[in-house]
Amino acid sequence: MGEVTKVNPGTRQVRPTRTIEHTFITLLDGTRLASRIWLPADADASGVPAILDFLPYRYGDLMAVRDASIYPYLAARGYACARVDLRGTGNSEGIILDEYTPQEQGDGAEVVAWLAAQPWCTGAVGMTGISWGGFNALQVAARRPPALRAVISLCATDDRYADDVHYRGGCLLGLDMLQWAVSMLTWNALPPDPVMAGEDWRRRWHERIAQTPAFIETWLAHQTRDAYWRQGSVCEDYGAIDTPVYAIGGWADGYSDAVLRLLAGLSGPRKGLIGPWSHAFPHHSMPGPRIGFLEESLRWWDHWLKGIDTGIMDEPMLRAWMQNYTEPAPRHEEWPGRWVAEQGWSLLSARSRGRRWFLHGAGEPGLPASPGLQATAGNGAVLQHRGQQSAGLDAGAITADGAHGDWPGDQRAEDGRSLSFTTGPLEADVEILGHAAVALEVSADRPACSIVVRLCDVAADGTSLRVTWGMLNLARRHGFDRSDPLVPHERETVAVEMKAIAHRFDAGHRIRLAVSTTYWPWIWPAPQEVELSVYCGEGSSLELPVREPQALDDQLAPFGPPEHPEVLAFETLVRRPTARFISHDMTSGQHALRFDWDVGGRTRLESDGLEMDGRNLTTYTVRDGDPLSATVVTEQSALLRRGDYDVRVETSGVMSGTEDSFLVTMHLDASEGAHRVAHRQWRLEFPRVGN
Repeated sequence: MGEVTKVNPGTRQVRPTRTIEHTFITLLDGTRLASRIWLPADADASGVPAILDFLPYRYGDLMAVRDASIYPYLAARGYACARVDLRGTGNSEGIILDEYTPQEQGDGAEVVAWLAAQPWCTGAVGMTGISWGGFNALQVAARRPPALRAVISLCATDDRYADDVHYRGGCLLGLDMLQWAVSMLTWNALPPDPVMAGEDWRRRWHERIAQTPAFIETWLAHQTRDAYWRQGSVCEDYGAIDTPVYAIGGWADGYSDAVLRLLAGLSGPRKGLIGPWSHAFPHHSMPGPRIGFLEESLRWWDHWLKGIDTGIMDEPMLRAWMQNYTEPAPRHEEWPGRWVAEQGWSLLSARSRGRRWFLHGAGEPGLPASPGLQATAGNGAVLQHRGQQSAGLDAGAITADGAHGDWPGDQRAEDGRSLSFTTGPLEADVEILGHAAVALEVSADRPACSIVVRLCDVAADGTSLRVTWGMLNLARRHGFDRSDPLVPHERETVAVEMKAIAHRFDAGHRIRLAVSTTYWPWIWPAPQEVELSVYCGEGSSLELPVREPQALDDQLAPFGPPEHPEVLAFETLVRRPTARFISHDMTSGQHALRFDWDVGGRTRLESDGLEMDGRNLTTYTVRDGDPLSATVVTEQSALLRRGDYDVRVETSGVMSGTEDSFLVTMHLDASEGAHRVAHRQWRLEFPRVGN
């Protein structure tokens, strides 16, 4: 980067901008990737750094409003910002065959080089993105393209198997696996826009429909952490990344653990920021507090792409939101708490462990009235648990988007469906930051069994707030890369690490650990009902990463208020509020959870009259006493319309299981106007591998 120039960042000039609405980037193999670029009007004369966001989510329609709320702001402050559609998506040529492929990463490195070579670019490029774009920013950084000077990765992961929408803790995810596969099938089957593709758009669309695969076919063919998942998981070799990385996440997001792993694993310049946020940008996320994220990102880009000393690297490596107790609710506008800081994550993890509670049983003469957590070793009781298939219906979403129903409500019913161990009232506040760890000495009467653990904050009135959670497929207890069925009734001690969290348990509250073998629809049920035995001896305990308040916490400068640039004008034609429904059939014992996402409603862009609509309805059902009744059904659609351009894609999927297999059917229908132009279907079967 060269010598750092010290200037006052508050004097940053706001410049007139221009937009290159559509341009093609030609790759070495001749494939053309489509892009929209915002840049200062005088960039050709002065030269500016470039920032790349590389996504499959269609810059021309699905992401147009979102992109317009971010990149013109950065362009006005001296950056060329490129939103590029991945190969085979949006307006780009080719076919997308899967997520996070070597082809995608190579394409990304080529785009970085193309941007650096433009006459309006200084040769310095940054890469940013949230979710998919955060994933591939890290993956491209691991390839070390010479022009890539810095990364901001939001709500992303460094481990594609252990920390994404397919598997967690070695458990197959019922909540996201099929729903996400059908979502991608829907978007991948949409055509390029005739405005960009010209008269060739229809041929390219039919080619795309005919060749786009069902991603789930690959995901279910790899049920352990093999070479397929290691590819693209930058945790395999943190040393490959020497690009400065700013990793950002939210406690309500499913990917916040990656922020801490990146801080511990990377050796180059790095920073981490974790707020109370969901899977969204920090300047408009629910819950708040929302921050001036665009200004914060400029401080990072100015330092690494322009050589301006903004002071950002003089601040602590990690800033995190220490959450206070709040009443459980399906949605939170704000989460109370305060910012805390750590100079180095590995330093914190080394000193923060040490507060341990042991599991104690109950229900027999001489034992406490109810199971508990105590500072002394367990009392030797043996507790049996047979999970209810309906456990987990109150769990909310693994990755909250900020919608109503994303957060878990009061956990008392879930606690009652679990083995629950509770401390007495706390004599003083207890603050934690990091991963709680659970050790359990257990045996099971079946070879296939999973364990879900939840950490709850129990208020004086008994209300139970879920603080964090962890899960483990016991067939993966020796490693996610293998499948080792349990020996029925043989005792073993297993370790379950919980998702990291920062939380303060108030004096007078109680800490609860809840253990269950079922958690539908988050994890797919074992093929047979399981009776788990938990041995309350020295081998069963809860260890919390207790953190004492630090002087550094009080020295943090406040974030600025969130900036809200003028967004792309659009008209909402129909708005369907997101809804979550739980139903119980008292005659059949069947339980159903329905997620009805509003994916934007029906809108029209005022700039070009493009009308968009979409729907995503997914229902999860299971019946008491019958784990093989678990079924996921999803129905999705997307519509694009402007004059004679009138296309619609409708998809559906069903997933269920037998004792030996997983069964998946999927359908895709594409229409132009009232005419159906294509239909495809998949009927897939996969052997169960330790699930």
